[in-house]
Amino acid sequence: GSDPPERCFAAPIPRAPSFEKPRLTVPLCCAIPLPMLKIENISYAVAGRPLLEEATAVIPEGHKVGIVGRNGTGKTTLFRLIRGELALEGGQITLPSRARIGGVAQEVPGNEVSLIDTVLAADTERAALLAEAETASDPARIADVQTRLSDIDAWGAEARAATILRGLGFTPEEQLMPCSAFSGGWRMRVALAAVLFSAPDLLLLDEPTNYLDLEGALWLESYLAKYPHTVLVISHDRGLLNRAVGAILHLEDRKLTLYQGGYDRFAETRAARLAVAEAELRKQDARRAHLQSFVDRFRYKASKAKQAQSRLKMIEKMKVITTPQEAALRAFSFPEPEELSPPIINLESASVGYGEKPVLGQMTLRIDQDDRIALLGRNGEGKSTLSKLLAGKLDPMGGRVTRATKLRVGFFAQHQVEELHLDETPIDHVRRLRPAEPIAKLRARLGGFGIGAEQAETEVGRLSGGQKARLSLMLATIDAPHLLILDEPTNHLDIESREALVEALTAYSGAVILVSHDMHLLSLVADRLWLVKDGRVKPYEDDLETYRQMLVSPEKSSRPKSDKAKAAAKPKRPSRDALLALRAEVRKCESRVEKLQEMSEKLATKLADPALYDEDRVDEAAVWQRKYSEVCDGLERAEALWMRALEKLEAAEA
Repeated sequence: GSDPPERCFAAPIPRAPSFEKPRLTVPLCCAIPLPMLKIENISYAVAGRPLLEEATAVIPEGHKVGIVGRNGTGKTTLFRLIRGELALEGGQITLPSRARIGGVAQEVPGNEVSLIDTVLAADTERAALLAEAETASDPARIADVQTRLSDIDAWGAEARAATILRGLGFTPEEQLMPCSAFSGGWRMRVALAAVLFSAPDLLLLDEPTNYLDLEGALWLESYLAKYPHTVLVISHDRGLLNRAVGAILHLEDRKLTLYQGGYDRFAETRAARLAVAEAELRKQDARRAHLQSFVDRFRYKASKAKQAQSRLKMIEKMKVITTPQEAALRAFSFPEPEELSPPIINLESASVGYGEKPVLGQMTLRIDQDDRIALLGRNGEGKSTLSKLLAGKLDPMGGRVTRATKLRVGFFAQHQVEELHLDETPIDHVRRLRPAEPIAKLRARLGGFGIGAEQAETEVGRLSGGQKARLSLMLATIDAPHLLILDEPTNHLDIESREALVEALTAYSGAVILVSHDMHLLSLVADRLWLVKDGRVKPYEDDLETYRQMLVSPEKSSRPKSDKAKAAAKPKRPSRDALLALRAEVRKCESRVEKLQEMSEKLATKLADPALYDEDRVDEAAVWQRKYSEVCDGLERAEALWMRALEKLEAAEA
């Protein structure tokens, strides 16, 4: 009888994430990687529909794992099973004794407590010790309390909490404001800050970027990559799944499969596995057809009856080969607008804002029908305000805005999904806009956005988040707009649906304005970047990766030195031979790191095998764990050498 896992909903890292030179994503923890989470042959069904059947996975301690799978396969249910909120129908889930589990269960209440105090309260031990320090009278107990407060760095907690809140988009002034001053989406950010601040041993995050902007999503990526404990994150954000995790846990066909590496590597590995399975299936089908043909011809012929029966038994004994369910690419069908003469919108020294105060000014911009523009800028700089001006929802306060005479604009924002009529069906929503159209045409419109016949007659309140987003997208584009403005269109869409959206926007003949935290979507769709900053909107001449680096490494964008300081700091350039020697050393170190990384990944795969932890294989598991620890030690030393070699080379080439 071990103690049950302690469950919490909050989490901090001792210091804010720092960003160093690019390095390989490898586990640097050199302690023996004991399992943090063992999922053994679990089964669970909802309303008679099985979501999990004898599913198994082992997550070693300290690993960062992304959980992927189509919407509706049971990813959130898996989290609830891990937390013990649902009872398993079979199998078991094992966690270390007293392991703390943290996750964002719901938004922070809209009370009068400040944001910073709400986050600080998530560390319940610190709060209890501080309260006790105020009332304790026993000298020995006072000493114990003060020692423990020092051990957990209680006095630096406020700075850590402020760093997390700032990373998620809250200014120092906003951190002192009450939670009631913020909307539900912003209070979800506070809840996320609280769970990160309390640093649970197992952090469970379900689509954490859905309520973050691009800047917050990039900050979270770097924070999770450096988080000192185990992380499981459900996400459809390819950037996060490539940069913040080291393994992918795929939920498909009611089974769990663990893949080493980020999402791109998972996709390649799975594609290869699918190709092999499909080839084997084709061979088996051909073999079965050949045997069945013989049986059909000769089973009733006396001289061939035995051979026919023998082949019939062979067919029955053939092991069934199945290929994993492939998500059908649920395409979006945007109606095509007629072509207008350029430009479709022209801004000349325009300004826009609310009341008498402009948010953006001196905007001289042009939009043509073939433009694909991504709006960049930190939250609160005015991206939504500009979107509303372009959509005609706000009038200019100054300057001039000229629009094409027949211009139609489609506008999609997350709040529109929330404003759908929950007690009506998708058919009702479309009929309101097209009352004269026959029901078959209305169904066809919905079908073009992946909303099937059954879903079309289902109340919106019972649809998934992805289905609601599809409905809102269809309503926004029903008039074949010449300009489509999309504000966070990928929230609640799974990866297959996001890829379908990319294809639809690429084929679309109208202009597109995008605001999104999904770097993958922006990189594939946008061909122009506008930066909204300091009350201005200007073309951004660099690429998205440069913008990402600027956000995650602001210290590298510090003010340039004066010419005199540059000249004084500039060292003597080394000889060509010295540079060649330094480059050779970098290549040698990099090769050593890659070899050790490959060994580390192979050992991690071995250690992830549940069978290795059976009672009769304890000694074997200990041997593999010792080898893994040795490789980790070597890898850390090799990385340190590689970093030093890179620094020497960069200093020489500067």
